[in-house]
Amino acid sequence: MIRIITVEREYGSGGGEIAQLLAERLGWKLWDQLLTEEIARKVDCPKAVVERREERNDPLYYRLFKSFMRGSYEGSINAPRLKLVDSECVLRMTRNVVLNIAEAGNCVIVGRGSQHFLENRTDTLRVFLYAPTEEKIRRVAARGHSLPEARELVDTVDRDRGAYIQKYFKVEWPTRWLYHVMLNTAVGEAATVDTLASFVHTLDSYR
Repeated sequence: MIRIITVEREYGSGGGEIAQLLAERLGWKLWDQLLTEEIARKVDCPKAVVERREERNDPLYYRLFKSFMRGSYEGSINAPRLKLVDSECVLRMTRNVVLNIAEAGNCVIVGRGSQHFLENRTDTLRVFLYAPTEEKIRRVAARGHSLPEARELVDTVDRDRGAYIQKYFKVEWPTRWLYHVMLNTAVGEAATVDTLASFVHTLDSYR
């Protein structure tokens, strides 16, 4: 029986909104912003700090600073007090939180590598959502960004996600064999949610 759905998504494809609607349809718990909040609570830092490190590699200046802190005597003494929260720290904590969430079941988890953390669970449906570039730009612009800003975000956010997956999971993004379903959300949010909910019920009927 399917008890968990992971929703990986291209930026601007409406993945977050669709995950929320799907969770509401199934009566399951949504782990999207709530997941970020839980990670921030676990590492004892502001949510905004975790958001800057999720699904992306640390910038060069931060990697250099981190290397200095690890390599110097003063840095090794002061690092625990500074509570450095880098991409590796967030990744480790995300894995722990996602595995705990999965044990509880009846949940929809948005991105953050959850599809990889749970790839061996037979009770998990792994979904990838995508959309045409212009559709993604339109969605992002509707959130208040100018068209040039929206185009830049569509290009850069997914590039960062791809680099993150490549670095930590050693695979290309998206890893097609990993997903049970890949859907073009240009068909509409309602149609996408209907398709996914129906697929869950279909899979359950064969188990």
